[in-house]
Amino acid sequence: MQVDPSFRLVYVPGVTPGKWARVWGERLPDVRLELLALPVGEGEAALRAGGADAGLVRLPVDRDVLSAIPLYTESTVVVFPKDHWLAAAEEVPLADLAEEVVFHPLDDALTWPGELPGRPAFERPATTADAIELVAANVGVLLVPQSLARLHHRRDLTYRPVEEAAPQSQVALAWPQERTTDLVEEFIGIVRGRTVNSSRGRGAQPAAAPAAAKKSAQPRQPRPSGAQPAKAGGKTQAGGRTQGKPRPSAGRGGAAAQKRSGGRPKRRG
Repeated sequence: MQVDPSFRLVYVPGVTPGKWARVWGERLPDVRLELLALPVGEGEAALRAGGADAGLVRLPVDRDVLSAIPLYTESTVVVFPKDHWLAAAEEVPLADLAEEVVFHPLDDALTWPGELPGRPAFERPATTADAIELVAANVGVLLVPQSLARLHHRRDLTYRPVEEAAPQSQVALAWPQERTTDLVEEFIGIVRGRTVNSSRGRGAQPAAAPAAAKKSAQPRQPRPSGAQPAKAGGKTQAGGRTQGKPRPSAGRGGAAAQKRSGGRPKRRG
């Protein structure tokens, strides 16, 4: 029994693969695209274990095992209750969080080179969703990529961007180095915005014949009867006649004969 081909793509919270999935369906309607949402820390593990063909994950990943193409970098925001004093600012410096309890969930999507700003919570929340609940209870604030703030939106919470000194999250397309298949190449082309004809995958279409080749294959049109190429000093008109200086008359009484006889007609004897 023949099994229909499929392509399994994992993605982590905050990443929306919908636009790429639509393009996949248009280009490869015969290949089923399986989308699997996983927690932040499990996307890379699924790729390493062979549970997916490719994944939209957050960097860093193990580059000795996985190939990765960075796609975009997200802004970092701080989430807090709407009535918090931070709501008056358009951008929050990290120094302003020195006296705030800043949550650091176990599935934090940000990689901090040192300690987080502010005061640590008594206990780290298990997930970002748990941290959001604590923020809503006015226990502290949370630093996350902007897409996660939108994902966990609540009417009683808001957020503001933080200054550039904060780490930022980078989303990438990753896949096992040893399994760079034609379907992987096809998905790489989709996320990079390649057209169908420029794609390297199986969805690529044969290139159209060059225009010059088409022109050379057409029969040459015959030249109209009586047409002649233009001579130097003149322009060719319709019918093949050349417009230029008038030729001297070749008939009797021409200009040459009149010159010999002094301009008078020659009398007959």
